[in-house]
Amino acid sequence: MEKNIEKELEEFKKFKETYNYTLKEIREIDGKEYLDGEPLIDEEGNEIGDCEKWINVGYKRKGPYAKVLSNLFPYEFEFRDKKLSSIESFFQGIKFKNIEMQNLVFSYHSLNSNYVKVCSGYDWKQTGIVYWQGKEIDRYSKEYDDIVDELYISAIQNPLYRNILKTCERNIIHTMGAKEKNETVFTRYEFEKQLNCLKDFLKKEE
Repeated sequence: MEKNIEKELEEFKKFKETYNYTLKEIREIDGKEYLDGEPLIDEEGNEIGDCEKWINVGYKRKGPYAKVLSNLFPYEFEFRDKKLSSIESFFQGIKFKNIEMQNLVFSYHSLNSNYVKVCSGYDWKQTGIVYWQGKEIDRYSKEYDDIVDELYISAIQNPLYRNILKTCERNIIHTMGAKEKNETVFTRYEFEKQLNCLKDFLKKEE
């Protein structure tokens, strides 16, 4: 690990230890969903990505912040000597036991990295085990949480991704995310806490 990433990772982990994040509740009023009093769907039935109180991250949602804060956005960066085409490339790649196929997934970005998971032939949900370059990692372990922290600290070495987080003033939410760890390699809570923690961590640079 490069020294600058190692140092920033250590600082981030210390910051995260005392960082409290509460998942906001989605309320239904008259058949419509609201969060913090703001509707999640507009009058035309489209999911709202940006409003005054929050940014609801989603690659296909309306609003530039919603799109560029998505794990699917093609921010290229290096992670453990591998070039990743997006953050999502990692989360889909770890579902492959085969190293060669995993490395191919790392080169995919946007929705392609998400769709290609059907090529795996391995269902991590049955065992709770994901893979990094052939090494087994328990999805429910501290080791997994640590590698995710390292992933995001590596990702913010991309100046565009770093700057969008640093300049973001609103709460970041992700209402489409699954809630339980056995359903996904990154839950709604994990995603929201990670990005909000990162943006607050980066405020020290302002």
